[in-house]
Amino acid sequence: MSVFLKMNGSIILRSLARFLVPFTIPRKRRVLCSGVLQRYLSSKIPAVSYPNKESTSPPEKLELDSWKITMKSSVQDVSADSGSKDEDPVVAMKELIEMWRLLGREVPEHISEEELKTAMECVSKSSKKKYLRYLYIKEKAKKARQTKKELKAATKEKAIKDQLLETTKEDKQQNFLFLRLWDRNMDTAMGWKGAQAMQFGQPLVFDMDYGNYMKPKELRNTVCQLLESEGWNRRDVDPFHIYFCNLQVGGVYHKELVRRYEEKWSKLLLTTTEKSYIDLFPKDSIIYLTADSPNVMTTFKHDKIYVVGSFVDKGTQKGISLAKAKRLKLATECLPLDRYLQWDTGTKNLTLDQMMRILLCLKNTGSWEEALRFVPKRKHAGYLEISPSSQELVNRLKRSKTFNSFPKDSLKIHTQKRWLK
Repeated sequence: MSVFLKMNGSIILRSLARFLVPFTIPRKRRVLCSGVLQRYLSSKIPAVSYPNKESTSPPEKLELDSWKITMKSSVQDVSADSGSKDEDPVVAMKELIEMWRLLGREVPEHISEEELKTAMECVSKSSKKKYLRYLYIKEKAKKARQTKKELKAATKEKAIKDQLLETTKEDKQQNFLFLRLWDRNMDTAMGWKGAQAMQFGQPLVFDMDYGNYMKPKELRNTVCQLLESEGWNRRDVDPFHIYFCNLQVGGVYHKELVRRYEEKWSKLLLTTTEKSYIDLFPKDSIIYLTADSPNVMTTFKHDKIYVVGSFVDKGTQKGISLAKAKRLKLATECLPLDRYLQWDTGTKNLTLDQMMRILLCLKNTGSWEEALRFVPKRKHAGYLEISPSSQELVNRLKRSKTFNSFPKDSLKIHTQKRWLK
């Protein structure tokens, strides 16, 4: 009976300890202390078993002093551990991130000191998770870009090696009669032609005095067309000697050209000047090409100097270049588009690069059919089948006053009266 009472007392003490520990120990250490207490009691108190009548041995006494010593040491260890962690929060944060990474959560493998401080400043646990997931996605994207870049570089290097092997094989197998023309050889040839054009070529002037008539977008379009015109002229067999007249240093044209060409601007084989073309060439040899001119260009004259206005007008401004030519008392001409093309709708203004290609073709071939191939097909329905003389007669009738002297539907009314009689 005494054994049974002692065992019941130990069981009651164990149950009371479970309830008393949460009230006597702070919340942070409840779990640890309860676990220590259970281990201590399980080691000191034997398991519950039914008493044997034949042999009964007295149980071991409960050593409360040793239990108190164990509890005090465990509490001191926990407080020391918590104090060390509070002293170094950076290490604690790193250990937390490493633990989450081992658990398979989306956290970065490498994190900088600034990112670590930002993560520590997060108030809640969810905000820390979201920030670490953002860093994880960012790190993953960076690795993907790096892998893609390395793969692209390896593919390019392999393609270059394969191309070099193919060219060496072809050179060994074939005996070339002519030398292979590389890009540097073509650049040298084009540069030589440009240098010849600057000495002996026919001048072609671009009037750069229209910066105040255009919006910034139209100015950028004009410079783009000038770049294309210079490229077509440089690649031609017999290029023009290009002049950029009225080009003010520091002006809108000059700034945009320098921005586009960069370091190549000083190496261009053309002439740029702030002077006007009437100061460089005699007036009787200058022809201003404008779509508003009443004079139609019949043939290309190699002894004349053609002037093209660097002007892109998408608004309603008309006759600006013609008015300037008249003010300077210069001869004007326009392309014979109505003589050779069935013009549908739209204005007869062409871009600068189209004018450049038309003039180069006229200079080399003298054929209007070949030159007008560079007119956009959306603006016309094809070439005219009638002769130029017949078309000139039609145009003369259109311009005459007698063509529009009769009122509208007058012929129809006259025939109706005739049938009524």
